[in-house]
Amino acid sequence: MSAEILTERLFEALVSGDRNAARTVVDEQLTAGVTREILLTDLFWPAYELIEKLHREDQITTLAHNMASRLLRVLVDQCSRELIATSDAPSVGRRVFACCGPSEGSELGGQMAVDLLEAAGFDVQFAGGGLPIDEIRATVQQTKPSALLMFCSEPCDLPDIRVLIDSLHEIGACPDTQIVVGGGVFNRAEGLAEEIGADLWATHPLELVDRMIDEAGVRATEDQRTVGRTRKIAPKKAERTTRKAA
Repeated sequence: MSAEILTERLFEALVSGDRNAARTVVDEQLTAGVTREILLTDLFWPAYELIEKLHREDQITTLAHNMASRLLRVLVDQCSRELIATSDAPSVGRRVFACCGPSEGSELGGQMAVDLLEAAGFDVQFAGGGLPIDEIRATVQQTKPSALLMFCSEPCDLPDIRVLIDSLHEIGACPDTQIVVGGGVFNRAEGLAEEIGADLWATHPLELVDRMIDEAGVRATEDQRTVGRTRKIAPKKAERTTRKAA
């Protein structure tokens, strides 16, 4: 079965709230030898992106979106618990403080990203969404994490992210903390992450993990923050060979 057909099967089960059908799709993949990491990245992530895209375009109802998001979150929780419990990845020695936008989509996408980071050996704190900017800034200043990860799926989240990044740079707080962004709105607008002053960004959770491991020392330059101009510098693509979902 192709990845597209498999994603469509899971999507149909999710938007109809059919928990048994959704579990059957997952169980079939596990029986076929697909790893939990690949379930997250090649099945759950495409299904999540499809749900968010159709909801944004008013092609599915709010009720269907809510059922799909909550059921997918159950599947992600179950998959991630086993992935992290069985991971033999050594610690990378980096601590990540992660937060996201207030929407259900932002939080679900952020959860998949931080679960993969934890499985890859990062020490992760995930605070979710709806947080005041001053509380995030204070936490970063007090705990000095290796990386601040902000996951955002909606354009309305951008002003707060921009204010936070600008304020951290202006007061010179935590210069060793890498500022990382990801999520739908950054995927849809090329160059946006660079323009608001992020040090690192990615369009896919595996790419995020790879870049945060391989490019831990990357920091934004002053002339990179070019809000108001279009930049055409594409992010580095992850180079990982993985087994695709059957």
